[in-house]
Amino acid sequence: MARELPPPLPAQDIAALALRVITQLTGKKPLGATSVLPTDDGWTVEVEVVEDRRIPSTTDMLALYEVVLDLDGELLSYRRTRRYSRGAGYSVGGQS
Repeated sequence: MARELPPPLPAQDIAALALRVITQLTGKKPLGATSVLPTDDGWTVEVEVVEDRRIPSTTDMLALYEVVLDLDGELLSYRRTRRYSRGAGYSVGGQS
């Protein structure tokens, strides 16, 4: 008899898990998930984090972390992919 698998976790639950994981691992405050992408083996979530609070807040240092979770929401890996000043904005493909 085949074992019945639990239903896959919805994207919003995966995003919430990734935010908790980043908080636990880095001790930094996440601003939110910027992307949630399903993969063949699970999920890849990008999380924006305040790395260093400054005055004024427009000069805060932010970072993007990539969190990889399996289909059950268990952490497989994480890494910081980018660090930037809040006032600098985020550029895609080398454009500002």
